[in-house]
Amino acid sequence: MDRVSVSRRSLLQAVAAAVAASAIPLRWPEIAEAVQHAHGNAAVGEDSGFSFLTAAEAADVEAIAAQIVPTDDTPGAREAGAVRFIDRALATFWSQLASDYRAQLTAFQTAVRERHPGAGPFAALTADRQIEFLKQVDRTPFFSTTRVLTLLGMFTLPAYGGNRDGLGWKLLGFEDAHVFQPPFGHYDRDYPGFVVDAAPLK
Repeated sequence: MDRVSVSRRSLLQAVAAAVAASAIPLRWPEIAEAVQHAHGNAAVGEDSGFSFLTAAEAADVEAIAAQIVPTDDTPGAREAGAVRFIDRALATFWSQLASDYRAQLTAFQTAVRERHPGAGPFAALTADRQIEFLKQVDRTPFFSTTRVLTLLGMFTLPAYGGNRDGLGWKLLGFEDAHVFQPPFGHYDRDYPGFVVDAAPLK
């Protein structure tokens, strides 16, 4: 929860560990549906509204995501539009999670109001209060699911709704290219056998 700089390797390890430890089921039919839905909605813009979350729910989920991957000297979950991925996932290829997730989100919002009466929704709390509250619920199924969905929303294909403008990929240093040409790294940069356009690499 602390705002610290992490290396790309540790960030990737955190993503892998969170996904591996999650209880989110994903079978081939869901993967196929996700791909089909992504292609069918590639042209949908930011003004299309939300499919599953209400505006108030989306604001709270986005605020949670923004604390999971905060904005500092690099863009975070808010800029990457992770909440859009979460909304689309719950409305389509992970719709089997939708009912439980909404019930857990409602319980989360109720707990926030009880803890901070008169302060408004979670999204309206100060950053310090948000972090303080999340530390109390960071072992709940709701937070665990939101964390995994946030990380997926940061680094999956932009067509799925998140990773806006490839911001997550840029954070990792990933280049989205259909074709890669040698040399692929420092280890083979000077290999004389690679040619580009019939001319030796320099």
